[in-house]
Amino acid sequence: MANHICPWWVGYLLAIPLRRIFENPDKLVAPFVCKGMTVIDYGCGMGFFTIPLARLVGPSGKVIAVDIQEKMLNVLRRKAQRTGLSDRMTLLAADSQQEIKEDSVDFVTALYVIHEIGEPPAFFNDMLRVMKPGAKILMLEPRFHVAEKEFRRSVEMAEATGLVLNSAFDSSRSLRVVLSKP
Repeated sequence: MANHICPWWVGYLLAIPLRRIFENPDKLVAPFVCKGMTVIDYGCGMGFFTIPLARLVGPSGKVIAVDIQEKMLNVLRRKAQRTGLSDRMTLLAADSQQEIKEDSVDFVTALYVIHEIGEPPAFFNDMLRVMKPGAKILMLEPRFHVAEKEFRRSVEMAEATGLVLNSAFDSSRSLRVVLSKP
């Protein structure tokens, strides 16, 4: 599986407010997130989903925003401070995720990022380690960028690590599944 990392500056295009018309982050993640939860936003970029997740988890919750690019995390850090939500967030470089405690996470988002990960099985194993039993992972990939066959292979890799497929959604713009830790 080839990986291609999105240039950091594209994050500005992905975070434009107009995107909310076509893909409302609140509507997408709200069915999975409750106040007080610990959530990982893996491949958080500049925070298009992270900021809404931080609002949803409330003051007693926590969002762990993980990205491979420090420039993305720097922009998110500034946004979090401006919105007053930085106390609900921990920003981590992707190679620092071993700092996340085992069985501590209620929900994971992997939105438009699996195709950028060089070793998807290692990612799924890491998420399985930190997820609580019953925790879910929402995985989306862009239909215009990732072939269905490649997406199915990613889902099979996730299942091979022990994650269980709960549901798949059909969308004109994205390939979507929800997996859970048994």
